[in-house]
Amino acid sequence: MKHSNSSLEFLPTMFILVGIPDLEAEHIWISIPFCLMYIIIFLGNGTILHVIRTDAALHQPMYLFLAMLALAEVGVSASTLPTVLGIFLFGTNEISFDACLLQMFSIHSFSIMESAVLLAMSVDRFVAIYSPLRYTAILTLPRILGTGVIIGLKSIMLMAPLPMLLRRLPFCGHNALSHSYCLHPNLIHLPCEDISINNIYGLFIVTSTFGLDSLLIVISYGCILHTVLHIATGQGRKKALNTCGSHICAVLTYYVPMIGLSLVHRFGHHVSPLLHAMMASAYLFFSPLVNPIVYSIKTKEIRHGIARILSEKRTRV
Repeated sequence: MKHSNSSLEFLPTMFILVGIPDLEAEHIWISIPFCLMYIIIFLGNGTILHVIRTDAALHQPMYLFLAMLALAEVGVSASTLPTVLGIFLFGTNEISFDACLLQMFSIHSFSIMESAVLLAMSVDRFVAIYSPLRYTAILTLPRILGTGVIIGLKSIMLMAPLPMLLRRLPFCGHNALSHSYCLHPNLIHLPCEDISINNIYGLFIVTSTFGLDSLLIVISYGCILHTVLHIATGQGRKKALNTCGSHICAVLTYYVPMIGLSLVHRFGHHVSPLLHAMMASAYLFFSPLVNPIVYSIKTKEIRHGIARILSEKRTRV
């Protein structure tokens, strides 16, 4: 341990992670659905990225933003994979202090990126419906790439202070976490000194990213609905709304588990640890798991791109 001036105050060299509480004996069997989830997540999002990259017809704003979303979801899943599979497959439930901070930084950075991309996609849908003739003129490739760079830099800059703020706090022997990965809402409960600065900055991150993004998404859809209601024909209104279906599913699969996990962390002090673990898993895995399936089913161009790739492989064989 790294001791400070007081013999009771130190930074732990290791954190103890947990799998599914009270089901430790079944971890090897629980690893099977987790392995399947990771395979689906990486295969599904990887397929979408490959289809968009190889099909020039999909080099349009909507699909470029979808590629950013898939990349962020791969990043979140890749950040959790080492510790999750380490626990369930090999029984490795320890993680070093620095590795834990790095994992926390990575998970939350990619989550912030995902939220920001969902906002960008809602703006994209509004522009496509409000001004379809100027759609590609407004959302040019340099603007889309610039948006992606800004989203990435913003996420990294907002998250960078959190590991440093945690490093300055004494943990006084507390090093047991509640999940199979390191999350800031879990880590912040372990220090034994005043955590007001950490709480204030954490609240600032949440409100300036997830809170603001969700508010602007709601406003965007209010503008979309207002625009759709002014379309003359019922067929035109239906067609316009259909273009938003996949994105609405993506927003719900992202924000509903997040809100549930936040409520459990905030008010569920006496809730079963199993519920904590399930809500955290839903928050991190549900969106990356479901979104590739939804977009592959509901987006005709993605379906055709996947079919083209499969037919090319069959032809080669």
